[in-house]
Amino acid sequence: MTKTEQDPRLLTPGPLTTTARTKEAMLHDWGSRDQKFININKRVRERLLEIAGVSDTHECVPMQGSGTFVVEATLGTLLSRDGKTLVVINGAYGTRMTHMLDKMGRSYVTYETAENEPPNPDDIDKLLTDDDAIDFVTIVHCETTAGILNPIEAVAQVIAKHKRNLIIDSMSAFGAIPLDPAQTPYAAIVFSANKCFEGVPGLGFSIIRRDILEGAAGNAHSLSLDLHDQWKALEAGGQYRFTPPVQVICAFEQALDQFDAEGGVAGRNKRYADNCRILLDGLREMGFKTLLSDNLQAPIIVSVHMPADPKFIFKDFYDAMEKKGFVLYPGKLTIADTFRVGCIGALDENDMNAALSAMRQTLKDMGVKSGAPARV
Repeated sequence: MTKTEQDPRLLTPGPLTTTARTKEAMLHDWGSRDQKFININKRVRERLLEIAGVSDTHECVPMQGSGTFVVEATLGTLLSRDGKTLVVINGAYGTRMTHMLDKMGRSYVTYETAENEPPNPDDIDKLLTDDDAIDFVTIVHCETTAGILNPIEAVAQVIAKHKRNLIIDSMSAFGAIPLDPAQTPYAAIVFSANKCFEGVPGLGFSIIRRDILEGAAGNAHSLSLDLHDQWKALEAGGQYRFTPPVQVICAFEQALDQFDAEGGVAGRNKRYADNCRILLDGLREMGFKTLLSDNLQAPIIVSVHMPADPKFIFKDFYDAMEKKGFVLYPGKLTIADTFRVGCIGALDENDMNAALSAMRQTLKDMGVKSGAPARV
């Protein structure tokens, strides 16, 4: 991949390694009210609807800030103050949505499975059958706490059968994991610029069914996080209500050009899947044990059990890898002691093989004979 060679390779779930072309797109000043910039915003929104395959039925609403900002904005805008939400949880990001709803004072119930266990659509079916008050369901597409890919299509079909509305946090999946809206109907899908589209942080998007967005006026708990008002402003004059992250948006358009050139979702999925396969094979060859079975593993980030060897100290391993030009990610699980290695961003098989070589050398330097954990 074409990237800035002095920068480390980020083996994380985001921010990610970006190409030199994406970085270079930020080396210009833009007026946020300038027609050229307004045209960029329009193109970006239209292109994302085309990628999602929902140009006729949905609207794309951008929001300044990290992915968490746009998740909170979507919940706060779409969930009515007297409604009830079912939050599906199997990791930190599902749990984070309950914290948002607590802050908003919105009513909700939860359905939770272990971080290495996907939700069961039959359980969700029963919960919706038993509780007519639930009008929205939220779920994380790829829960990067463990790296698990949730059964989003099956869950969506259950929710559609009950005529409820689904909000998908697809922060770490949209753009790389195929999703057919005909098979996975949703009220909204939420994602950010700096994940599978390989842009830079500071910008999120919510693709929302038009009729639901139109009916959401007055729901929002926040002025700055009101996606209905943001949409109205963009439709009226093509401009954000408040100062947009202009360089981030211009970099994102450049990232979209590279996304298209790679073959869109299919091309990006293939590269990430190849990266993940190389990573899994190499880790296991060193004795490491991954948390998830391959059928649950998303090609996004891999959770790895800590080795049992007393000479393995994660901070030392992390620091040594960073000196070799690779940034890893600490674990976030409650069920196991792990660290994480990402396989997305502007990285290819050469980068993954180089990372594995660096790991082998680091283990050797630490005197660690095997990455095998204690019995798990």
